[in-house]
Amino acid sequence: MATVLSLSGSPSATSRTARLLRHLDARLTAQGHHVVPLDVRTLPAAALLGADFSHPAIVRAKALVEQADGLVVGTPVYKAAYSGLLKSLLDLLPQYALAGKTVLPLATGGTTAHVLAIDYALRPVLSSMGAAHIVQGWFTLDKDITVAPDGGVSVAAGAAEALEQVVDQFSAALGHTTVLAAAS
Repeated sequence: MATVLSLSGSPSATSRTARLLRHLDARLTAQGHHVVPLDVRTLPAAALLGADFSHPAIVRAKALVEQADGLVVGTPVYKAAYSGLLKSLLDLLPQYALAGKTVLPLATGGTTAHVLAIDYALRPVLSSMGAAHIVQGWFTLDKDITVAPDGGVSVAAGAAEALEQVVDQFSAALGHTTVLAAAS
C-alpha cells in the first residue's frame, strides 16, 4: 500500500495532537499502509528558525515528505491558525513539496470557535504546495481526547466515529492515488 508521513505540528511533548495522530497511525497501519511519524518539535529549533536548509534533520524531513504518498498533517490551533512550529517546517520545504500527494488535515483545539482553521488557514497552504488531493479534514476538541496514564488515547464516541470516517476516506484516496500513479 502507500507510505504515509504522519506530521505533528505541536510544540508540546505531552501534546494531545501528537497522541491523536499516533492513535490514527495505528488505524492506517492496520489498513496496510506504512506510516512514518514525525513530530516537528523533535527537529532542531535553530535549524527551523534559522532556515538551515542544509541541516541533516531538515534534509531528512524533506526526504520523508518526498518519499511519502500521502501526509496526515495535524496541528493544535493557536490564534485561529495552525501552529507556528508547523509553519516553520512548511516554509523550509520546496514550493511544490506536496505535488502528487494526498493530504489529510487534522486540528485540535479547546473551542469550536476554531473549527474553520483547517479550511481558512491550513488548507490554502497545503493547496499552494501542490497537494494533488486534500481530503476532508477534521477538527477535534481537546475535551474529546483522553490520554491514559500509559500514554494510550481514547476519543469520545462521536468524535471517534468522525475521525475513523475521515481516516478511512484518506486511506481510500491513497489507494486511488497509488493506482493512478502506477498507471501513468
